[in-house]
Amino acid sequence: MGLTIGVDIGGTKIAAGVVDEEGNILSTHKVPTPTTPQAIVDAIAAAVEGARAGHDIVGVGIGAAGYVNRQRSTVYFAPNIDWRQEPLKAEVEARVGLPVVVENDANAAAWGEYKFGAGKGHRNVICITLGTGLGGGIIIGNKLRRGHFGVAAEFGHIRMVPDGLLCGCGSQGCWEQYASGRALVRYAKQRANATPENAEILLALGNGTPDGIEGKHISVAARQGDPVAVDSYRELARWAGAGLADLASLFDPSAFIVGGGLSDEGELVLDPIRKSYKRWLVGGNWRPVAEVIAAQLGNEAGLVGAADLAREPDPIM
Repeated sequence: MGLTIGVDIGGTKIAAGVVDEEGNILSTHKVPTPTTPQAIVDAIAAAVEGARAGHDIVGVGIGAAGYVNRQRSTVYFAPNIDWRQEPLKAEVEARVGLPVVVENDANAAAWGEYKFGAGKGHRNVICITLGTGLGGGIIIGNKLRRGHFGVAAEFGHIRMVPDGLLCGCGSQGCWEQYASGRALVRYAKQRANATPENAEILLALGNGTPDGIEGKHISVAARQGDPVAVDSYRELARWAGAGLADLASLFDPSAFIVGGGLSDEGELVLDPIRKSYKRWLVGGNWRPVAEVIAAQLGNEAGLVGAADLAREPDPIM
C-alpha cells in the first residue's frame, strides 16, 4: 500500500516517521509536546507535515496513550492529556488531508514487535511494556485484538491485590503498582531505608539518601552486585512473572514479548521474570511453556507499529 507515517506522542516530544512496508523508518520529524490538548493536535499535524516532505504518503497512524474506540477514531480517555471523547482522527485528517487511524500506543508497540521485531514467526503473542507504568497488546491468530469497545489489553489495571496500593486510575492493587518502573524505585527506596548496610552502592549513587534513588541508579548498582538493588529487581520480577502466568491461562500464547524501558536491562530483568512465570504457571511442569523474550525495536516500536496499522483494514469490517 505504500508509505505511511507513524506518530508517537511522548511526554516531551511528538515524533512522526515515514515507514515503508518492511518496517524501515525513512525519515523522522520531531516537535515539542505542548501542554494543552488542542495544541497537541496542532503539533501532531506539524510533525506529520515535517516528516512527509518529499514522500508520497497514503495514511497516518497515531499511537495515543489512552482508551481508543474500536473504530480507531476517538480517544475515550487519556490519563496524561485532557482528552475526553476526543475526535482525534477527524481533527488530524482535517489538518493534513490524509487518512488517519488512531491506536492505543501499547497496541501499536505490540504490533510493531509482532510484525517486525521479536514476534516475527509467531501467530499468538502477548506483549507487555514495563516502563513507568505497565501496558500491553494481544495478537492472536495474527490479528491485533482490541476487544468489542476497543479497550482490551489494559493489563496494567488488572487488580492483582484486593484493596492494595492506590493506582493513578483510581482503583487499588493494579498490576502496574507492583511491576513497573515506579514500583522498582519504591522497592529500592523502602529496602535502602530499612537496611542501608545492604545498599551502600545504591545510596552512594542516590546522593546518600533513599529519597535520592532513581531508576538509573538501581540498574547501575544491581550490575555491581548491590544487594538491595538486586533484590528490588527480583521483587519486580516476581510480580511480573506471576502476572504473565495469569495471562497464559487466558490466552495461551507461544511467546511473551517484554518491552518498555525496563526491558533494556536484558537478562537482569528477564531471567527472574522467567523463573517467576514458571513458578506460578498452573501445570507448568507438565505443559508447554511460552517463551519470555525481550523486545527488539526499543523506542521505535510504537511509531513503526502505528504506521503499519494505518495499512490494516478497518477492524469493524
